[in-house]
Amino acid sequence: MSFTKIIFFTLFVFLFTACAMKEYAKQASVFIVFKTPSFKHADLGFIYENSDEVKVEIYGSGQALVSLEIRQENICMSLLQCMSKKSFNRDVLSAAYPDDLLEHIFRGQEVFSGENLTKTRNGFTQKIVKNGKYNIHYTVLNKQIIFRDTINDILIKVKRIDT
Repeated sequence: MSFTKIIFFTLFVFLFTACAMKEYAKQASVFIVFKTPSFKHADLGFIYENSDEVKVEIYGSGQALVSLEIRQENICMSLLQCMSKKSFNRDVLSAAYPDDLLEHIFRGQEVFSGENLTKTRNGFTQKIVKNGKYNIHYTVLNKQIIFRDTINDILIKVKRIDT
């Protein structure tokens, strides 16, 4: 094979593997409420998960209106803007939150390293308070996740609607 053919073949393989769809181990149909002082949206959507990332899509009238890709290194919102998790928390949620908070919420995992965790038969709750910074009540129960911070006026609610 000539050198030119080898380069062409390598580029061809690279282009098609780079554009390949990501594989997700889990996906769920959900109703999402995502309300912060700078962002408000509530509608049906999907959550896709694999070991490396969580992708959240919120739809309206059959169109994907909002897409959040939560990766290990950053968060991308609607494929237009990617920022570090720390920057996302500062700009959209609260700078007082740990970097991995949003990913843990959408995965239905404990937040703040399990601080004040109370296990229940079908899930868990956490009540986390830091005066002047946050007042969080977080519940993962059955097919529903509710994260509410009354100081920062944040509500993230996820209700799984798939069977």
